[in-house]
Amino acid sequence: MVATPIGNLEDMTYRAVRVLNEVDVIACEDTRHTNQLLSHFNIHKRLIACHAHNEEESSKGILDLLDQGLNIAYCSDAGTPGVSDPGSRLVEYVRMESEHKIVPLPGASASVTLISAAGRVGKAFTFEGFLSPKKGRRTKRLEELISRGDAFIIYESPFRVLKTVEEIKNLNSVKRLVIGRELTKTFEEIIVGSPEECVAHLKTKPSIKGEFAIVVVPGDTDDNDQEDSES
Repeated sequence: MVATPIGNLEDMTYRAVRVLNEVDVIACEDTRHTNQLLSHFNIHKRLIACHAHNEEESSKGILDLLDQGLNIAYCSDAGTPGVSDPGSRLVEYVRMESEHKIVPLPGASASVTLISAAGRVGKAFTFEGFLSPKKGRRTKRLEELISRGDAFIIYESPFRVLKTVEEIKNLNSVKRLVIGRELTKTFEEIIVGSPEECVAHLKTKPSIKGEFAIVVVPGDTDDNDQEDSES
C-alpha cells in the first residue's frame, strides 16, 4: 500500500519510488493519473484499475495475481490509500482470503499535513473525511462530532465548502477552524480563525477552487489541552 503525494511531487518518498520500480504490477485508482506520476519518476509498469466502483471485483483479480507469485503495489490518486480513498476493501479481501503479506508505505496525507500546521487542537482528534452531501445527515453528524468536545477533520469540495463552514458557524459551538486549501501545491492556503472569520474570508473570493481539509476545534478543546498539560 503505497502513499503518493497530495500535490507536490517532491513529497514522494525514496522507498515509494524504489518499491514501484521493483513490483511486477501496480494497481491504482486511476491509471491515467498514476501513469503521470510514474512517468515523472521514469517508472514503466503494468497498471490495473482498482477504484471505488470496482474495488470488490478488482480485489479478486489482484489476489489471483498474488497467488501466481507476483508482487503488487497499490496506490490511490493522492495521499494514503484507505484514507477517504479506495484501498481498504482490497486490504480486507486479501487479508481474509489469503496469507499474503500486506506492507504499508507511509507518506503524504492531507489530514495529518494540516494537523501539523494547526497549532494546539487538544490531546485527541477524529478523522471524519467527507460528510454526507445530504443537509440533514450532514448537520446531524456535525452536531455529534462537536458534542464530543474533541477536534475533528473533514474534507470538503470547493462546491460545498462555503455552505459547510456557514453551517458550522450557525451551530455556535466551535471556537476555531483551520482550513487548508490545495495543500502542498503552488497556491496552497491555510486559513485560521473563528467560523465567522473564515466565512467572511471565503466570501471575498470571486470563485473558490481546490480541495479543502478542515480542522474543526470545538469551544473548550484548547482549554482542556492546557489543563491536561499542567496537571
